[in-house]
Amino acid sequence: MNKIRKGDEVVVITGKDKGKRGTVTAVLLKGKKLMVEGINTVKKHVKANPNAGDRGGIVIKTLPIQSSNVMLYNPATDKGSRVGIRLLADGSKVRYFKSTNEVVDVGI
Repeated sequence: MNKIRKGDEVVVITGKDKGKRGTVTAVLLKGKKLMVEGINTVKKHVKANPNAGDRGGIVIKTLPIQSSNVMLYNPATDKGSRVGIRLLADGSKVRYFKSTNEVVDVGI
């Protein structure tokens, strides 16, 4: 079970985008890297290709970020929080915030 999933809101804790929040759009490499909306963007110079109908120019592209560089956003504390996995009495697993012991989502 991954601690961060697609659709989660995360806070960047290190790097050039430190302090920014974004939504996870994809989880890559078994949870090691994440694609986060608006985070880790770069400008790429693209050559025109008239045969394919592509225009040249500068394209803004989002690159993956390491999952260790983000924390799940906790709306109760209004900052990032570490996440743990807890086994409930009925045998289902849930994610919870370690700072407040609140359950993040319903069992899976």
